[in-house]
Amino acid sequence: MERGLYIAASGMLTEQRRQDQIANDLANAATAGYKPDRSTQRSFGELLLANSKTGQQIGSLGLGVQIDETVTDWTPQPARQTDEPLDFAINGEGFFAVRTGEGTFYTRNGQFTLSPQGILTTARGDIVLGPNGQPIQAGPNGKVDPKDIGVYNVQNPRKVGDNLVQGNAAGQAAGQVQQGFLEGSGADPARSMVNMIASFRSFEAGQKVIRTLDETLALAAGKVGSLQ
Repeated sequence: MERGLYIAASGMLTEQRRQDQIANDLANAATAGYKPDRSTQRSFGELLLANSKTGQQIGSLGLGVQIDETVTDWTPQPARQTDEPLDFAINGEGFFAVRTGEGTFYTRNGQFTLSPQGILTTARGDIVLGPNGQPIQAGPNGKVDPKDIGVYNVQNPRKVGDNLVQGNAAGQAAGQVQQGFLEGSGADPARSMVNMIASFRSFEAGQKVIRTLDETLALAAGKVGSLQ
């Protein structure tokens, strides 16, 4: 009976983590260059049940589930035209490189701005790097030539937060920079909402199982206590 409580609880915890991931995708449905996550789950294992008197096998009992891995979908998304001179999108593979206080990271979000010194930066002030790894200085007209922006291959990319990526730079990528465009978010709100509803139903099912087991245990304890 207690094993059933643990199995149901493991399923609820798994769905809770999945809901957090789906909620993050929904929150970034309009974030340029955002890459959504997909979570898979696996069983802890199975216990083979047998009759304690005859030894006859009855069947197997799962021991619960957990999130196996969370995989990021790096598929490039279509770009939308903004006509903003400091908006850039990568047509094809590759990442922009940005220098932060914690080191160099990468991103597909090309919604840039200029610092007071005329240096190309992200919205949060991280310096965008050129092909040579140096900051990019805007021209006298406040514009930046797309050819001055580096596009890097990144091996083993790993998301850090919503739009920054860690990984090992492996030279220049083949992707081309488009000015006046932004890559769309990879998160599909409709799909995310369907997945959220399905996950919530699974979470509710775990709640019902625990409630039923709890009532059964309380009834059993009451009956045993009433025996003379």
